[in-house]
Amino acid sequence: MVVFKKIKSFEVVFNDPEKVYGSGEKVAGRVIVEVCEVTRVKAVRVLACGVAKVLWMQGSQQCKQTSEYLRYEDTLLLEDQPTGENEMVIMRPGNKYEYKFGFELPHGPLGTSFKGKYGCVNYWVKAFLDRPSQPTQETKKIFEVMDLVDVNTPDLMAPVSAKKEKKVSCMFIPDGQVSVSARIDRKGFCEGDEISIHADFENTSSRIVVPKAAIVARHTYLANGQTKVLTQKLSSVRGNHIISGTCASWRGKSLRVQKIRPSILGCNILRVEYSLLIYVSVPGSKKVILDLPLVIGSRSGLSSRTSSMASRTSSEMSWVDLNIPDTP
Repeated sequence: MVVFKKIKSFEVVFNDPEKVYGSGEKVAGRVIVEVCEVTRVKAVRVLACGVAKVLWMQGSQQCKQTSEYLRYEDTLLLEDQPTGENEMVIMRPGNKYEYKFGFELPHGPLGTSFKGKYGCVNYWVKAFLDRPSQPTQETKKIFEVMDLVDVNTPDLMAPVSAKKEKKVSCMFIPDGQVSVSARIDRKGFCEGDEISIHADFENTSSRIVVPKAAIVARHTYLANGQTKVLTQKLSSVRGNHIISGTCASWRGKSLRVQKIRPSILGCNILRVEYSLLIYVSVPGSKKVILDLPLVIGSRSGLSSRTSSMASRTSSEMSWVDLNIPDTP
């Protein structure tokens, strides 16, 4: 009968456990080992990974895809560890053994840490403890990554506008039309910003209509040539009723950007995108909708995990298929 030796503690500890990392930054930490009895150790290894995954069932077909951002492997040494080919470390109870590790994240775009209904982007460090005649023991620690989305570029600072009109009928008899035109001062925003909406509405139909605006998030998952899109309304505002034959205007009506994940636009298997919908509810007819694209950026300085974890709360909400035009 083989008796497996118990390990008192085996864990990965980051030097800055609250840090949210960005492209090109160094991730450093220690693998800490404590034993209950004298133990011979062949090696302590680490594997760091960053992977995007999507998975859902479409009928009987499983749609699955992965994309790798990071892979780093190393065998760690103690500062005074013997370096001979077959030398082992003898660990004794009462001592704490610390193996240091460090690696740089790749330069260039990285997928922001994310968890959605059908996909995720995760980063972690896994440590392995190899002992002769014993099973390899593993421990794992997740760390957060946020890809910098700079909303101060000329493209994202430019105004966005659109207009649309819809003819209304009753029993196939023309009943006037409803028109909407709207503009926002820029396309890029960050958490906590106010979106100032300028819009004009005209109602020449016989019905009473209601203008509304909403920030909408779309999660798009791609695998095996298939696409899955989930949409959710995050926040909204409404105006006063517009009676037949009248107009209305919004001049700076505001809608705050809540705590949400920055846009994920550079991943080839999942995207997180946002829009400002400005629409008019028309009784007995489909809505008149303007879709103004938004890009949600990350604030400068990624040292705090607080905003990241708050944003994760939003990104892990119960996402549902939502057909905005036909939603009451």
